[in-house]
Amino acid sequence: MSQTANEGEVIVLGAGIVGVSVALHLQQRGRTVILVDRRGAGEETSYGNAGLIERSSVIPYGVPRDLSTLLRYGFNRSADVHFDWRYLPRIAPWLWRFWRESAPSPLARAADDMWPLIERSVIEHESLMSQAGVLPVLRKTGWIEAYRTEETFQRARNAATALHRFGLNYDVLDTKALQQREPHFSNVHAGAIHWLDAATVPDPGAVVKAYAKLFVDRGGIFLCGNARDLQQKETGWSITTESGTAHAPQIVAALGPWSDMVFRPLGYKIPLLMKRGYHVHFGTETNAVLNHPLVDVDGGFLIAPMNQGIRLTTGIEFSRRDSDPTPIQLDRTEPLAREILPLGHRIETVPWMGSRPCLPDMRPVIGRGWRHKGLWFAFGHNHHGFTLGPVTGRLLAEMMTGEKTFTDPTPFALKRFENGRS
Repeated sequence: MSQTANEGEVIVLGAGIVGVSVALHLQQRGRTVILVDRRGAGEETSYGNAGLIERSSVIPYGVPRDLSTLLRYGFNRSADVHFDWRYLPRIAPWLWRFWRESAPSPLARAADDMWPLIERSVIEHESLMSQAGVLPVLRKTGWIEAYRTEETFQRARNAATALHRFGLNYDVLDTKALQQREPHFSNVHAGAIHWLDAATVPDPGAVVKAYAKLFVDRGGIFLCGNARDLQQKETGWSITTESGTAHAPQIVAALGPWSDMVFRPLGYKIPLLMKRGYHVHFGTETNAVLNHPLVDVDGGFLIAPMNQGIRLTTGIEFSRRDSDPTPIQLDRTEPLAREILPLGHRIETVPWMGSRPCLPDMRPVIGRGWRHKGLWFAFGHNHHGFTLGPVTGRLLAEMMTGEKTFTDPTPFALKRFENGRS
């Protein structure tokens, strides 16, 4: 192992979409940045998402308020949520706060706080994609939410109307109109909402790698190392890597579901929870094509056209981050997906599994670690990590360099978890 030292102004821990975006935005502002990850760029949570840049998802994912849905969740009878009951006692306080934060008034406040980030999500991706030379892969065709019953379809139409203040663009589709946009679909859906402001990519992991390549091509340093080796020194922070020790006066923890590896040893009590998810790819029969990502709301799954095939992704699994995979949700939803589209065989023999970093108030942590000089955080994006990576990178870089921020960062401050509120 080389014993050379890598000196920089900022070390960014984590090369997912958030960390790479932070590194790029700091680099654009003249900072010397060292990016550190134990793997390559975009090979964890950033790889396994649905490739959506969810410009239209203005209401955070809260807890449903109706009793029937909660009972289905509680008895593991729903495909979109699954519990490991052994894990429930540990996460019960988190779930209780999540329930309270999902009430109409706090949920509306969360939507207002998140809107400045959501509103710029596509714009900030377009900027980085243009610089990285991958803008042609961006598909500005939106995504579709489909409903199997007239009752749920009507509720969706009412909910869409209630979002008028955000100025979103969408089309309401009956069964025939949906089949016109997706000619290979069956007629199992009563209708759908086609959200038009969102964008998609066919390989989110490859996009993150393109951003990381841009960072390196512009002189950035990307090293292999483990956040567990982080140490605070009198002169700043250091971490042991395969290329020697890296030093910098400032550090950013952008480790997604592994951010607790930094904040827990430093004494920060942050209610970070991991929601696991799975995906698997399929070919299609009879040359069938999927034109848009589609969420089957009643079925509890999403299918999306990817370079690797049709990606079937699951909802939420509440389980320990490192416990054995239990892809029961894929097994439950695959037959439902086959009702929609003539899928072929699974391409992978083993499904992919990843973790989504979530906080109970449905806002990420973006800002300073107030107890330690030079410490910054960017994590906990609650299913919107790929969507909000570039805009998070911009906001944090503005804060760290003393620029005027494009929006008030106060709702994302770490200090909101002080005084027993964690």
